[in-house]
Amino acid sequence: MKERYDLVVAGGGYVGLSLALAVRRQSALSVLVVEPQTIAHLRRDERASAVAAAATRMLNVLGIWDKICHEAEPIKKMVVTDSKLGDVVRPALLTFDDNCKDGTSFAHMVPNGVMVGALADAAQTAGVEIVEEDAVRDFDVHGAKVTVRLRSGKSVETSLLVAADGVRSSLRDLAGISTVRFDYDQVGIVTTVAHERPHEGCAVEHFLPAGPFAILPLKGNRSSLVWNERSDDAKRLLAMDDFTFGLELERRFGKQLGALEELGPRKGFPLGMVLARNYVASRFALLGDSAHGIHPIAGQGLNLGFKDVAALAEVLVDASRLGQDIGAFDVLERYQRWRRFDTVQMGMTCDILNRLFSNKSFLLRHVRDFGLGVVDRLPGLKRAFIEEAAGNQGDVPKLLKGEAL
Repeated sequence: MKERYDLVVAGGGYVGLSLALAVRRQSALSVLVVEPQTIAHLRRDERASAVAAAATRMLNVLGIWDKICHEAEPIKKMVVTDSKLGDVVRPALLTFDDNCKDGTSFAHMVPNGVMVGALADAAQTAGVEIVEEDAVRDFDVHGAKVTVRLRSGKSVETSLLVAADGVRSSLRDLAGISTVRFDYDQVGIVTTVAHERPHEGCAVEHFLPAGPFAILPLKGNRSSLVWNERSDDAKRLLAMDDFTFGLELERRFGKQLGALEELGPRKGFPLGMVLARNYVASRFALLGDSAHGIHPIAGQGLNLGFKDVAALAEVLVDASRLGQDIGAFDVLERYQRWRRFDTVQMGMTCDILNRLFSNKSFLLRHVRDFGLGVVDRLPGLKRAFIEEAAGNQGDVPKLLKGEAL
């Protein structure tokens, strides 16, 4: 490991690695990624994420989509229901069964481990240096440089430090950036199940009084589940033996795909909203969940992170080509202006949706069901929702359009 880099990225998940790869492939900037875990450990992540069409275009430009597409399951249809847990019939109130304007699926389900592994391989091939089993402990800014001290005791200098260290970012706190926080008193239970019958690429979101229960298609007769419950109930469910948990799972999943088998492991994640008040400070920038943690009700958390990557990479590469200092505040401010409003808007939208649907109010249920029914009968509005979910709306960075920087 050398002592000086143009860019240091703290966090080697898919967001941090994507930025490192994009910057390195499109410029001569030297890049270091520092990851607390091993890449081998990240490759074993059995969860899966919904990757929007715009993000798949970026991954294609970065040269990894053809390496992971064989493991990706396209979402061909989305069905939304709203019911009580004991309801025998769950009518489909809203159905999306169309592709984007260019004919591509609006999203794919991609295994996290496969995606991180491909990004790490491509980044190292491109010349990104990755330090594993280490972390950024603290940093100091002195004029045009940042001194970054690692947990191992080593130090490096850089022009810019980017924090991609997650929603509980310690570096965000060290940079003096405050946040707006809400705790939903909910836990997201994540697991994988096998089922008898094929899902045919259909994703289902059941809105139940405790929160949404999402069934997301994977390769083969398998589905990824994102199951929201009140915190106390979630603790009880996570502690259940496999047989009892399976009964609770079947009550929510239904029998439309036949017998279920939990492939596990099941994990629980506390749900809340965390929005950074600023995305940048002196020679410092936030990326992905370190800048915004939102409710998974719309499945946009990862895709917001990829939008951050595309915007920041474009800003940094353009600055480098113009001979500008990539860590200068006016350069970083371009990134902040580009991304802050969009992420706040999405965070508040998910907050409102969660509060609207995660309750037992009889009146609200009828109001929201009427609204879903209206949307289902307006093709133009449904098209707008599809394009938004695909990441095609707004001021889209070049990488998300499938264009090189």
